[in-house]
Amino acid sequence: MLEAVSVATITILAVISPGADFAMVTRNSMVLSRRAGLLTAVGISLGVLVHVAYSMAGIGLLISQSVLLFNAIKLAGAAYLIYLGATMLRARKVAPDQGAANFAPISDLAALRTGFFTNALNPKTTLFVVSLFAQVISPSTPIPTQLGYGAFMSLAHLVWFAFVAYAFSSETARGFVASCRHIVERCIGGALMALGLGLAASSLDQGS
Repeated sequence: MLEAVSVATITILAVISPGADFAMVTRNSMVLSRRAGLLTAVGISLGVLVHVAYSMAGIGLLISQSVLLFNAIKLAGAAYLIYLGATMLRARKVAPDQGAANFAPISDLAALRTGFFTNALNPKTTLFVVSLFAQVISPSTPIPTQLGYGAFMSLAHLVWFAFVAYAFSSETARGFVASCRHIVERCIGGALMALGLGLAASSLDQGS
């Protein structure tokens, strides 16, 4: 019982803390559409399952023990965030009445893929899931229970970011950015680049 409560509490706190996932869902919801934001949230929840899978397979323990391997994951994640950020920084100012159509259209698959890779390459989620399976969840915990914990982690991400998508795709939120979409786009892009550069610098410092 204590294990389950610990997993639930840590998961909820980790999910609601701001990061790259939050930035991407916010951006896609405000600038593009509610559908894009929701599909990004689904992609994020699927990305969590990748972390759960390798943690249950024992690779998570290897990652937690290998600075080189963890830094490689951080660098891959940093490169992806920098790429996303650089793309958003190129957003241009458009007339308020021209709507989101001026921004590069995004397919359902692209929105899903963006959420998936943002989370799957996110070292913050790597550390969170690996820590849970290494420090909180006992090795003797039955596999079905561990799978249940993993499903809960994924579902918690989906519920929270679906809520974020609904909130930031509301008429109020979209009206707020109607005349300054390029500013919102660039601000989120700058935040993602800062996160990516910070991860890269941290990885290089630890690797030196």
